[in-house]
Amino acid sequence: MKIKKMTFCAVLTALICILAPVSFPAGPIPISLATFAVMLVAAVADFKISVTAVCLYILLGAFGLPVFSGFAGGFQKLIGVTGGYIIGYIPCAVIIALLIGKFENKKFVYPLSMVLGVAVCYAAGTAWYVFQTKTAAAAAIATCVIPFIPADCIKIAVASLLGIILRKRFRVAFSKL
Repeated sequence: MKIKKMTFCAVLTALICILAPVSFPAGPIPISLATFAVMLVAAVADFKISVTAVCLYILLGAFGLPVFSGFAGGFQKLIGVTGGYIIGYIPCAVIIALLIGKFENKKFVYPLSMVLGVAVCYAAGTAWYVFQTKTAAAAAIATCVIPFIPADCIKIAVASLLGIILRKRFRVAFSKL
């Protein structure tokens, strides 16, 4: 990676670290801005940079920085009930970045890729929640997915709009460096 790409990656990692801890209680799984941050990062950067930024965010949190929801950090969060959602940010970013990278000029791809990415994140997180709590799948879906759909729809809409605008601006800015 060139210096400007490494710097961009660091800035995007910092963006995730700043937004992700902001959360609102909603039962055992809080509603946080982490999914919004991951979607936005994957929408504005290419595959390599966005996935690296998400992985760096997870590593920083695993090493104890308070960057997970509720300003928590540490490896115990990754093996706790919400750990599957945190790890699910990686395939979420992969899906969004790959689809938008391939079909960048088609605006409908932004929200579509985010819906697919969040669905995979839900699947990973809910599966891990079921494993950790020994809860039935239907009960886990009622607890860990259904309550989050309205907020995630808003996050997808905002991240899509910002992604469409910022992706073009970042591309222009990087072409001048």
